[in-house]
Amino acid sequence: MAGPVGFETWTQEQRNAWSAEEYRNYAEKKKSAASEAFKLSKPAARADGRPATLPSASWPAPKPIESSLPRVAPLDPDLLPEAIRDYVTDVADRQQAPPDFAAVAALCGLASIIGNASRVRPKQHDDWEVVPNLWGAIVGRPSAMKSPAMRSALAPVYALQDTLRKEWETAQREADIEDALSDLDAADARKKAAKAVKAGDREEAKRLLAEHSKGDEEDAPCPRLIVNDATVEKLGELLNENPRGLLLIRDELPGFLARMESEEFQSERAFYLEAFNGDGAFTYDRIGRGTIHIASATLSMIGGVQPARIAPLVKGAMTGERDDGLIQRLQLVVWPDDLSAWTWTDRSPSAQARDRYDEAFRDLHDFAKSCADPAVFGFNAKAQDMFRQWMTELQTEARSGKLPSALESHLLKMPKTVASLALIFHLVDGGRDAIGAEATGRALDFADYLRSHANRLYSAGAVAVENGAKLIAERRAQLPELFTARDVQRKAWAGIADRDSVASAIDLLMTAGYCREAPASPSSNGGRPTVSYIWNPRLKVEG
Repeated sequence: MAGPVGFETWTQEQRNAWSAEEYRNYAEKKKSAASEAFKLSKPAARADGRPATLPSASWPAPKPIESSLPRVAPLDPDLLPEAIRDYVTDVADRQQAPPDFAAVAALCGLASIIGNASRVRPKQHDDWEVVPNLWGAIVGRPSAMKSPAMRSALAPVYALQDTLRKEWETAQREADIEDALSDLDAADARKKAAKAVKAGDREEAKRLLAEHSKGDEEDAPCPRLIVNDATVEKLGELLNENPRGLLLIRDELPGFLARMESEEFQSERAFYLEAFNGDGAFTYDRIGRGTIHIASATLSMIGGVQPARIAPLVKGAMTGERDDGLIQRLQLVVWPDDLSAWTWTDRSPSAQARDRYDEAFRDLHDFAKSCADPAVFGFNAKAQDMFRQWMTELQTEARSGKLPSALESHLLKMPKTVASLALIFHLVDGGRDAIGAEATGRALDFADYLRSHANRLYSAGAVAVENGAKLIAERRAQLPELFTARDVQRKAWAGIADRDSVASAIDLLMTAGYCREAPASPSSNGGRPTVSYIWNPRLKVEG
């Protein structure tokens, strides 16, 4: 299958729109054509049996390998509710970090505080309900201030958890005192019961003992809002103890995602896929632990990830190797550009901004505690029309067949995200009635912002191949004169440590004229000869 005219000059967005299968077919044809041309023009082998190097004149000039991510929209602070806006920008300014990091962490924190105590019905008459839990990821190079931004944005959640723990400890101390008093009363009751038995009044003895029986009451567990690293079994227990839901925080999200890639943890992957919906139950059986039923598997999530670590996971989703929708559930992924300038900033945090920010979390926490049953919100008439029109346009685009399947799946999950954001914005602004046009409009604008970052995320697989090819070319002096894919893989260079990544990068190098397959030497054991590659002599000896 031939590639389209001018493919080598296409922009990154044009390449991303071409399906992975079409690109592989095109690359394979280019590779075969280059190999055939090489065989037709190859010189005779040298006396020592090693292949001779073709003269530079027989090689084309290498074409530049470009790797550029699609542009993303910067975060407009006006997309955030006023109550949290100033603190997010204050954190970004003091830390000299993109405001996107603190903003997304804040929204995931607010979503976890609400949990399944509140829901939104995106349609007026349908029974479709959305739990406003959110999954987010902040993508940035090492030392981009991802973790400090998350800690600052989630400080109110940690503070609320500390308050809950202290209240629980106080209640436990009081309960211990009551237990001690009850033990004294029970001892006295046993003495009186013994006297009643001696007097022949067994019914009185029973009454005395029953009044002071503790029964089988268990101590109340310490309430939680946050979990960092727990097995699915333990997480299930914590969710049953905290039925509104929890927030999973991971400084480095790839560790969690890589665990989900392993075959031995596929049951855990199934749990997390279900927990994204926030309104489902989950039951698992374990030898030694019995059966655990989670009535409400509601989980919000936020974590940081480096670009080189997310690219292989995205590539798996794009190629279909691992495309069950886990990556697509990271709906609040932001991958902002690195700041081009840095300014020394040393000032006190804005107390007023921090107070309003903390108050927004406390108000939502108090509201969620007051809901004996889930509070269900709908859109008012104007907001309903806005959401309907947006969702119609989204579904039309996603089902057009013009998008990569992974991006299509991501977009089809966005109605839950937009409805959740609209509810969160509405509640943060103090709304307790139908969701209005202001909160809905802000959510729709935020969706446009997120869409640009999703485009960057799903281009990461293709860019990873380009970056890998450039890295191999830059470090070619560290490889043998005739190198193999295995030689490259042994180097374990960032982003090209696995066989598939190396193969894709070498294919691109051949297509761009950086190298060719060397003439194959017969294998000593009669098996298939190892494929080796030879560099274009027009390249400077460097790397």
